[in-house]
Amino acid sequence: MKKIGIFLLMLLLLGACSEKEPPSPYHAIDVTWQHTHADFSLYDFKGMPRNLLDFRGKVVVLFFGYTHCPDVCPTTLADLAQVMRILGPDASRVQVLFVTLDPERDKPALLAKFVTSFNPSFLGLYGDAESTEKAAKSFGVNYQKQYDKHGGYTLDHSDGIYLMGTRGKPLLLARYDEPADQMAQDIRLLLSINQ
Repeated sequence: MKKIGIFLLMLLLLGACSEKEPPSPYHAIDVTWQHTHADFSLYDFKGMPRNLLDFRGKVVVLFFGYTHCPDVCPTTLADLAQVMRILGPDASRVQVLFVTLDPERDKPALLAKFVTSFNPSFLGLYGDAESTEKAAKSFGVNYQKQYDKHGGYTLDHSDGIYLMGTRGKPLLLARYDEPADQMAQDIRLLLSINQ
């Protein structure tokens, strides 16, 4: 019994002696290690093929959702529009991307009208069911149709906003209700480190 007590005491002392990791400078969570190969192969609402390399040199703010979403998606896009206003001139170095999880209903014309109504610089991306699923899986986004009794449906989906440095790293995950000023701080930090 005495040996176990001494062993536990030594573990506690060793833990106290180890160096603590400095706190993250970001409000969002660094998930780079989780999604090292995150990317997509989709189209913008003008029909141009797009992937992350197209946005090198800008901080990318990526959000998955759908235009018929009753609450989270439009609220998040409105919050991101507020972030862009807070950023002022720095907003020109940021690209907000809205990836639809509902390519069946979110046709290019609808995506263009919906996404740009929040900010003209926002870009909506879509693909077929397979490329949508691949893009979502790449970022760890889950989604599933929920049918109602009238044959319509909504989509249950993961929420969160991905922030990527100007060279694709780091990859941060912010809560969908992250305060706009905190997200703007994270984006400014990403712009300053030029990664």
